[in-house]
This record gives sequence, structure tokens and C-alpha cells, in this order.
Amino acid sequence: MKTPASLLMLIDEGVIDEVLRPLKSGKEASVYVVRAGDDVRCAKVYKDMAQRSFQKRAQYQEGRKSRGSREARAVASGSRYGRKQQEAEWKNAEVDALYQLREAGVRVPEPYGFFHGVLVMELVTDAEGFSAPRLGEVELTPEQAREYHAVLVRQVVRMLCCGLIHGDLSAYNVLVGPDGPVVIDFPQVVSAGGNNAARTMLLRDVNNLTATLGRWAPELLDTWYGEEMWELFEAGTLLPDTPLTGQFTPDERSVDLDGVRDAINDARELALIRQQGREAQDED
Repeated sequence: MKTPASLLMLIDEGVIDEVLRPLKSGKEASVYVVRAGDDVRCAKVYKDMAQRSFQKRAQYQEGRKSRGSREARAVASGSRYGRKQQEAEWKNAEVDALYQLREAGVRVPEPYGFFHGVLVMELVTDAEGFSAPRLGEVELTPEQAREYHAVLVRQVVRMLCCGLIHGDLSAYNVLVGPDGPVVIDFPQVVSAGGNNAARTMLLRDVNNLTATLGRWAPELLDTWYGEEMWELFEAGTLLPDTPLTGQFTPDERSVDLDGVRDAINDARELALIRQQGREAQDED
């Protein structure tokens, strides 16, 4: 295993003591299992913009606040400094979101700090202490699927009450720990009040979860939690513990019901395609 230079810097500075093994590598970052004293944690090393394959960054970054007027002007100008600032903001988005969501009681890994482009945080494990599996990798009973769906819908509500939307939520960025699901991976976190696509992204997040868990509990496929919570959010009445029914009656005068259903079906098909792709990779 070749240890990234940024992790060597963390060892030199005493932030971590040892890199144990790679955990996963994705389109935006690589994650490693590390040791800090007696604690085993994970370190997320973000890839530079030139190395990343993630597309449509501008859509996700709409509504994010720059840290100063100079930085905001630079980002808008597209200068080299502006691109550097945009890159820094992209990397800090997940860090800031984790601290905010953890404080709000959302089930996310505990962050321990951000050093030289590396996020050090809690390693989510299963009951035996091994790295927790992703939601898309486990078999569930109908009862477990309903329970996990209720827990995850509540996490989405609490995120929304913080003014945030995950933006890329699926069965592959939810880990299953001994106490239930934990949401991970927030680089695409979206401002609920400042992004024109916020509602669309919220509905996609909820539909992805529903499509996955609906495989074991088909009655979930006839729920409308995303639409319900967004309506309450727009009305200013959504609270972290607001009871939801999953029922929603759209205004047929202004809503394209067929389009809404098509979007839901597209999300479910995408979740299935992702799962089949993962299974094919595992077989290889």
C-alpha cells in the first residue's frame, strides 16, 4: 500500500500514528483506516479537482456561502485563485456539514478534524468491530426495511431542518451499524434555501432510499415522504420531530403527476442499476 503524502504529514504531526489499510476509493476521495493512539478511525483523503470524475459541481455548489467577499468575487471570475477557493470550499463543505449535523443529532460519523485536505472521523463498524457494510450490501427482513426507512426519513428531515440536503443519498452512502443506519459522504451537500434544484434533489434522495428498502417492504413504494416534508419545509412548519404520514395530495392544477411518478420510477431504476453494477464488480 502506498501511503498518500497527506497522511504521512498527519503521522509526522502526531494527528494519527499509523495507516492500517485502505477502506475504499471513490470518485471524490479515498478512505483509509488509521490508528490514533488506542482508537481506530478513518481518514478521508480528497482528490484534487483534476483527478475527480464527478460532474455538475456547479449545480451542487449553488447557494453555498463563500468565506469572504474577495473569495466570492474570485470564484465568480473563474480565475486561478477563484478555482483554488472553489476547491477549498468544496472540500470544507463536508467537514462543515458533519459538525453541524452531528450537533443537530443526525446519525453521521463523528468528525475529529480536518488537516491538510484530510478529514479524520469516526470509523463506523458492525457488531463485531469490522467496517460496517453499506445498506446496498445487506439483506433485510420487511420489518428491518420499514425500521431503517423510518430512521433514514427522520435523518433527512433533521438535515432539512438544518437547511441542508444530502444531494447524493443512496444505499451506497448509508452504513449499517449495530444501532442502525448511519449517513455518510457529504461533499455534494446542498443548501435547501439557496439552491434552485433543492426540491428535486431532496425528492431524489428520499426516492432512492424508498426504492432500495421497498424491495423488502413493497408498501413503502406507495409513500410520498419527500413531497410531504418539502411542503412542510416551504410552509415553515417542519421541525426535527414533526410526525410524517407518507401521504401527500398534490395540487393537480399545477403539478405534473405523471412527471412526478416518472421521476420516482427513474430514481428506483437508477438504484437498481447501481446495485447490479456493484454486484457485478464483487463477482469480478
